Amino acid sequence: MTLECLRAALWDILANKMRSGLTILGILIGTAAVILLVAVGIGVSNQVQGDIRDLGTNTLYVLPENNDNAGRGGTEARRARLTKEDVKTLSDKKRAAAVSLVAAAQETSGRVTWQGVSYTLKNFLGSQPAYSSIRNVSVKAGRLLTEEDESSRAKATLIGSTVVQHLMGKGFNPVGQDVEFNGLRLHVVGLLTSKGSDGGEDEDDVMVAPLTTTLEHLVGSVESYSHLAVQASSRQALPAAMAQVTGVLRETHELEPGAPADFRVFNAGDLAAAGEAAAAQLEALLAAIAVISLIVGGIGVMNIMLVTVTERTHEIGIRKALGAQNSDVLTQFLAEATVLAGLGGMLGVLVGVGLGQIPLGETKPVVLPSTALVSFCVSVLVGVVFGVYPARRAAALTPTEALRYE
Repeated sequence: MTLECLRAALWDILANKMRSGLTILGILIGTAAVILLVAVGIGVSNQVQGDIRDLGTNTLYVLPENNDNAGRGGTEARRARLTKEDVKTLSDKKRAAAVSLVAAAQETSGRVTWQGVSYTLKNFLGSQPAYSSIRNVSVKAGRLLTEEDESSRAKATLIGSTVVQHLMGKGFNPVGQDVEFNGLRLHVVGLLTSKGSDGGEDEDDVMVAPLTTTLEHLVGSVESYSHLAVQASSRQALPAAMAQVTGVLRETHELEPGAPADFRVFNAGDLAAAGEAAAAQLEALLAAIAVISLIVGGIGVMNIMLVTVTERTHEIGIRKALGAQNSDVLTQFLAEATVLAGLGGMLGVLVGVGLGQIPLGETKPVVLPSTALVSFCVSVLVGVVFGVYPARRAAALTPTEALRYE
């Protein structure tokens, strides 16, 4: 494709500014859509993987699960229970060698109040200190709960940023303040590091207190903890830890072989794999949608080029009568289609990269240089592919047929 062809293509494009602008706009939208949707897909994937890492990729969660016909005789309903004895047994290295940490947690809800301002809290968690290590919990200010807090039944609490925002205002440091939860005065010792939303629940809308304090002052005696968090010694040891946890709990709960369990073991590692697969599928879906929009832009290029060939049929006849070859005409129209798509692709990259810097709620789109480059190249390729047919149609015209066209 010579410089002369490119110059002529630009001249023809400028001669029909409105029509050429609309065609470029179609390619621009398609290219920008590819970049933006792929960036959103990567952002969602990163967010999902980050939320799963917060759960701990070498972590198991044990939940109570009521089952009928789970008793010794197989004829009675067995109430699901996770008790202090279960925590003690699972902490025994002789019985669960692949387990490094175990912590119980008790959930409740209620109203939290500070200086006359009240807020309905859905997630109040009483937990043992090891729970913070298992869940990778950290604080932005203050400190975490300690074994001393647990043993002394300290009226201390960690608080999430969403709760702070509703009670005290965004950016307020709550450490050292006293709040009331369901009438119990608690001293704030730490502000939890923000984790954002997991897509269905705000991870920062939470308060955490020692398990002993929660049981004694808030929920009273319970037959079962809400759940147990179990950390395997490593990610590789996760399958062994899961088998050991299941085996130990079946034994301590005196379940017969083959009887359904009155608990459920939740593998965060499996969730990580499932989350990554789902995120990859979402990325592919968004990319496919974006490519479709780019193809639609390509169809617009073909449509405009067919109109151009029809309008310039007489000109094609004159050029051929003066000695122009089929390849000259083919190159001329193909150059025009390529320049249209190239300009649209270039502007689309700028728009897509710009929009990709805008966060979408908790999701932060990630624009990769490779995505921008590939999108531009694809837009040019679309122009070439969809410009071939009009260009060949123009080149196939005979001088006589073209000169007679009115």
